[in-house]
Amino acid sequence: MSEEQRGVVFPAGPDGRRSTATLGRAVVADALRPVDPTGARAAEQETNWRAGYLSHVRRSVEAGLSSREAALAIAGAGLDSLHSRMRVAGPDGERELAVLRTAPAERQLRTVELRGEADPERELSLPWRGTRLRGDDLHRRLAAWVAAGVVEPSCAEAVRTVADHPQWLALPDHTVAVLGAGAEMGPLTALLRWGARVAAVDLPRPALWQRVLDTARRGAGTLLVPTSADGDLASTAGADLIAGVPEVGDWLTDLPGVPVLGNYVYADGATNVRVSTAVDALTLRLAEARPDLALGFLATPTDVFAVPAEAVEFSVAAYARRPRTAKLLGRPLRTLSAGRLLTRGYLPGADPGINDSLVPQQGPNYALAKRLQRWRAQVARAAGSTVSMNVAPPTRTRSVVKNRALAAAYAGAHRFGVEVFEPATSNVLMAALLVHDLHTGGGPAHVHPWQDEAYAAAHGGLWRSPYAPRSALGLAAVLGVAGARG
Repeated sequence: MSEEQRGVVFPAGPDGRRSTATLGRAVVADALRPVDPTGARAAEQETNWRAGYLSHVRRSVEAGLSSREAALAIAGAGLDSLHSRMRVAGPDGERELAVLRTAPAERQLRTVELRGEADPERELSLPWRGTRLRGDDLHRRLAAWVAAGVVEPSCAEAVRTVADHPQWLALPDHTVAVLGAGAEMGPLTALLRWGARVAAVDLPRPALWQRVLDTARRGAGTLLVPTSADGDLASTAGADLIAGVPEVGDWLTDLPGVPVLGNYVYADGATNVRVSTAVDALTLRLAEARPDLALGFLATPTDVFAVPAEAVEFSVAAYARRPRTAKLLGRPLRTLSAGRLLTRGYLPGADPGINDSLVPQQGPNYALAKRLQRWRAQVARAAGSTVSMNVAPPTRTRSVVKNRALAAAYAGAHRFGVEVFEPATSNVLMAALLVHDLHTGGGPAHVHPWQDEAYAAAHGGLWRSPYAPRSALGLAAVLGVAGARG
């Protein structure tokens, strides 16, 4: 059996093909069905899911705005659909995904503990443009971001709260499991600098683990590494989540401290759905063994969100005061593009507004993987768990810059009020928000799940730009390419 056929897999159709489009279409339709049957039928009848998924994903957000109950019904139905449809493939055939909640592990992982050699940082500092911002400089940068519409005011306030409580940084009495330990956007480096205890999980790739181990040695925290064999640790560390939910679950269950399951996994294409589904199965397994489990996620800014009236008013005002040249060029561009270019971000008075920052180049599998995480965050928070789910800023990660269209759009995004962050800045900013949430029970309690998602968002300006993001990012890409050539 090949690696692509092991572990969590897409269901096979009558022809034996494992269609990602069929799965995505069905899950979104099932999610909509309890609240919006008409929307569910429209999703089911979509003949070109690759190109047509955008409107249906947006509808899954809009349909939940009527009430908290509606939003949670959509989230629950979507999760149930995914869990009922995905399969686990092994030597004895395929089984339902639910078996992963109780299946015995095929091997036992043991723990190697590695302690850092540095002293813990006693003050929150944020890397930014070659410097480290702390104290008054950090406060001024946060205020500048708020004034420019780059982050929500609640984001700045949460970071200030952490800066005022530096003793929080080490997360005493917690163990943070970082799934996707080598991820550029993950908090591993920051947490280890602050002196936290981190359990690292990633694929068994020696080069990746050598980087992680080197990071741990330079840090001040404690790194817990899973391994199943003796020998060089970089060569024996790691586990494949797609095929190893039981063994990773058993290993995490036995670790000390209040457990935090941080989901920072990413993979290209359909594999992203498979690994995100495996993590969700792991979440259910671990939650049964550890009722005190807290969850951590990063929401992508290139998604659909309901946003507060304050963000709508900011965008409307920015649209009204846009430069004269932009006004002169906007009308003919909108006419020539049949209304697709430089359209205003929101209708005045929308409360909440809908920010649709989905990027077609990222594709429906990416959208489904991130939707799964948001649904789990909503359901877990409603059940009383501590959940940290924060919108991260647009960031120049390797996965972005290797996509030429996205890289070009990010290069020109500043012309439309969007700030794209460097990974070093995003890492620390989002790690600080994780620390804030773990010390405040997930932040303030809100009436509706959309308000939880909007709290402390660091969207880079996508929510407060004068223009609807997709109507500007195409031009941003053209300008980004032109700027690079110039």
